[in-house]
Amino acid sequence: MVIQWHGAAEEYETSTSGHRHRSATRAVGEGIYRILRHKAGKRSHTHLIYKLEFPCEGEKKEPQESLNIEREGSFIIQIKNPESGGWGLQNKRKAIFPAHLQGQLGHVKFRPDDPPDFLNYEGCEFLLISASDHVEEELGLDLFTDASCSDLLNTFGDATAASTSAFLKGTWI
Repeated sequence: MVIQWHGAAEEYETSTSGHRHRSATRAVGEGIYRILRHKAGKRSHTHLIYKLEFPCEGEKKEPQESLNIEREGSFIIQIKNPESGGWGLQNKRKAIFPAHLQGQLGHVKFRPDDPPDFLNYEGCEFLLISASDHVEEELGLDLFTDASCSDLLNTFGDATAASTSAFLKGTWI
């Protein structure tokens, strides 16, 4: 999982819209995530939990602080039923789930992301409800990170701290 922020980068001209500005993309963190089913009494819900690998613990975290990205966190994730109407994507952009998934949604507006297969479909709308910044306390889990599995490092270079600095550091405006 790579968390990206879009910042200043490119300016260009188009014949229809004139002068345009396109923001750059920069990684502000990378880590691991899990989607878990959690039963609390008779009710069941689904958590999206994550833990950052980069930036490393103890490094300056100005971008993460500006965007309120904690080192780890837990969200309850709910899938929006594309047939429920109301606000959301326009009809032509809404997800089209196969019958076996759409059938699980029934007539409710939102339901837990179980199975997580819903997220495989373009146009899938979901709701994240902040649950906790302390996954181990909340769910009794400890997420272990492994920097050697870094998508950034595997894509752009060797696993030294210096190789990540261009992606995760810089002037934050």
